[in-house]
Amino acid sequence: MDLATIMASWDWTVLSTILGVNLVLSGDNAVLIALAAAGLPAEQRSKAILFGMVLAVVLRIVLSLAAVYLLEIPGILLAGGLVLLWIAYGFFKELRQKEKDDADGHTHDGPPKSMAVALRQIVIADVSMSLDNVLAVAGAAVGNTPMLIIGLVISILVMGLAATLVARLLERFPVIAWVGLALIVYIGVKMVYEDVHRLTSGHAAVVQQGEVATPAHGSLVRFS
Repeated sequence: MDLATIMASWDWTVLSTILGVNLVLSGDNAVLIALAAAGLPAEQRSKAILFGMVLAVVLRIVLSLAAVYLLEIPGILLAGGLVLLWIAYGFFKELRQKEKDDADGHTHDGPPKSMAVALRQIVIADVSMSLDNVLAVAGAAVGNTPMLIIGLVISILVMGLAATLVARLLERFPVIAWVGLALIVYIGVKMVYEDVHRLTSGHAAVVQQGEVATPAHGSLVRFS
């Protein structure tokens, strides 16, 4: 994709719509990124957020380009919700350990959280949380791939700044971490519930159609 292609595809309306949709739907991702980075030493948090954003923007572009096909996979949101709950459980253990250490007046004796662990949490959870957003973003792009990519890059840069601010707030007000954790759990449960409901409703509809299409036993079917 060269500069000429970008300029030929430039559309302020499409770009503004993509930015608006993505920023509104992805506000909770900033909380998640801040939670993942909060467990790192202070000097590594900014790097974790930066590297996590780079990985997230690449994966978000791929997801958005493949959104229509991806969301056709049965149970994809169910799987994403379960992964999100697993990530939330990891955050819960980190928060409980930190509270226990603070209450005992000593630091955690185990190995400190590594950059690799934080990046893994950021990428996996960001992708999981974005599964139900990518279709809206792809729809806002109306097939304009250059605007889709530029819009996602800008949105994730803004989200990275927001995550940095949230991470600083977490240092001053640890209770915010529990609010963020509750938000992540809520989103995960919502994704699981909605996808299970969609799958069961679809199955029931197929069964009902099959019953309507099958003539009753012993009935006479006439052909004129």
